[in-house]
Amino acid sequence: MLEDVELNGIVDPEARRLVVMVLERLHAVLAEQQTLLTAHQTVVAENEVLREENVALREELTRVGGADWRNRVERSVTETERLRAEQQQLRDEVARLKGEQGRPRILPKRQHSSEAERRQPRGDRRRAAREAVRIDRTETRAVEEPLPPDAEFKGYADVVVQDIRLETDNVCFRLAKYYAPSTKKSYQARLPAGYQGGFGPGLRTLVLYMGYETNTSQAKIHSLLRSVGVRISAGTIAGMLLAPPALAAEEAAIRHAGLASSVYQHLDATSTRVNGVEQQCHVLDAPLYVSYTTTPTKNRLAVLDVLQLGAPRAFQFNAHAWNFLARGAALPTYVQQALATVPHGVDLDGPAFVAWLDTHLPALGPQQRSRLGDAAAIGAYRAQTVVPVIETLVVDAAPQFVGLTEDLSLCWIHEGRHYKKLTPYLPLHQALLDAVLAAFWTYYRDLQAYQQAPETAAATRLAAAFEAIFTCQTGYADLDDRLAKTYARKQALLRVLDKPYLPLQNNPAELAARQRVRKRDVSFGARSPAGIQAWDCLQTIIGTANKLGVNVLHCLRDRLSGSNQLPPLADLIRQRTAADTPLSTAPPVIAAA
Repeated sequence: MLEDVELNGIVDPEARRLVVMVLERLHAVLAEQQTLLTAHQTVVAENEVLREENVALREELTRVGGADWRNRVERSVTETERLRAEQQQLRDEVARLKGEQGRPRILPKRQHSSEAERRQPRGDRRRAAREAVRIDRTETRAVEEPLPPDAEFKGYADVVVQDIRLETDNVCFRLAKYYAPSTKKSYQARLPAGYQGGFGPGLRTLVLYMGYETNTSQAKIHSLLRSVGVRISAGTIAGMLLAPPALAAEEAAIRHAGLASSVYQHLDATSTRVNGVEQQCHVLDAPLYVSYTTTPTKNRLAVLDVLQLGAPRAFQFNAHAWNFLARGAALPTYVQQALATVPHGVDLDGPAFVAWLDTHLPALGPQQRSRLGDAAAIGAYRAQTVVPVIETLVVDAAPQFVGLTEDLSLCWIHEGRHYKKLTPYLPLHQALLDAVLAAFWTYYRDLQAYQQAPETAAATRLAAAFEAIFTCQTGYADLDDRLAKTYARKQALLRVLDKPYLPLQNNPAELAARQRVRKRDVSFGARSPAGIQAWDCLQTIIGTANKLGVNVLHCLRDRLSGSNQLPPLADLIRQRTAADTPLSTAPPVIAAA
């Protein structure tokens, strides 16, 4: 614009300078406006791009939904916690390599118990009348202080005080000895039954009672005996803790009678070390007995060994074996053809079965060989008649229990623990988990009420309620997965609808297994096969005696002294089994399938 203005016509220099300055300022303003216009156009274009991206994001959010993002947060939090724990482990390892101490291992305060949810209010529980105390001796006491002249005797005030004496009862037996020249033999009187090795039945009973009922260590037993004046070595105490033959025979009788005492059996396992090597203690439990058996493993064959009371393994292909094989993937054609040549219903021992596999199926992999072995072992167990075959096992969801018996009932409390182990981060997911747990335990109490009064209408309602609870979708992925797994176990969880006498939980076996855990905490583990056999034997006898209401101390003293005045525990089991109504005669109410 400057060229359009004729500056030469302005004579005054100051005026011309002002006009030039104004024109230059105007030019700058016009240039700034052009820059702003360009920037505005750029912003408009960017806004258009952002608008398109916003639309795309909204479409994506609509597609995946909010639950997906919440579950991503949960997975992210879980992964972060795992990485933190792994990082801390690495730091501790570095500290140990430097000769320092790592962070102390503090277990998280996570409560997986469902006792609070399962507890029901009980009615008036007044204290039972105090049991009468047996009087061992009576001692009359006189008044020590001087009495007034007019004091009259009014009888005695009886005060019963309980006390105990720990003292030795060392006996010197004078055994008569004779010699007969006619026979050239010496004759000597025998010690009373139960006295052997320089120690009497009372002391040996105390050692066994403290070792297996109170779970006292050998060192503490030795300390107690020495403190009351018994001269005994630690090795002698270790020998006393081994099971005498008489107790081993009673243990075998208990197991056989226990298997026949109930149509259902609880089963659980816990680890036990034998000479430093980890093995498995299987706990078989029913209302009238409990049995402990330790084996090297806890696979399906080991469980079958327990159910058959340690009888030699046998393998038989029959309908039971084929039913087990039908549960899994279809067998290859060449395997089916080879199995068709096996004699049906004929027992094979272990070496013979392995030889047959090596001859007819040499290329079979280890997993398939194990599967065929499990099937044949199950077939032999279900067909044998030496020991009672269990109708129903009440267990947790471990895979080695599947297919062993005709029926399988799963533990509801164990199933509930899986939900307690969920640790959601978001408040919404925490509220969803609480709601599902409340419904879970309400349903559990409904099943308990059904057991008291089983009716077809109630069974139908409970089956429908199971569908409603465990097929719902909460949007919390981990919880939905857990619900789906529970639903997949519907048949085994609802066996109580067909058989109301079945327990809803496996607590008896788990509580019995806890006795082995307490023994393991004190003694760490047995040092020899004879030692672990003693653990199994004594814990079986003591646990069964407690179930039958038999005084354990009196029972052990009776067996070790050889008096045998108390009836065998196996006889008590059989007597009480005969007195009870067989549960298997109860008619089914509704199929739980």
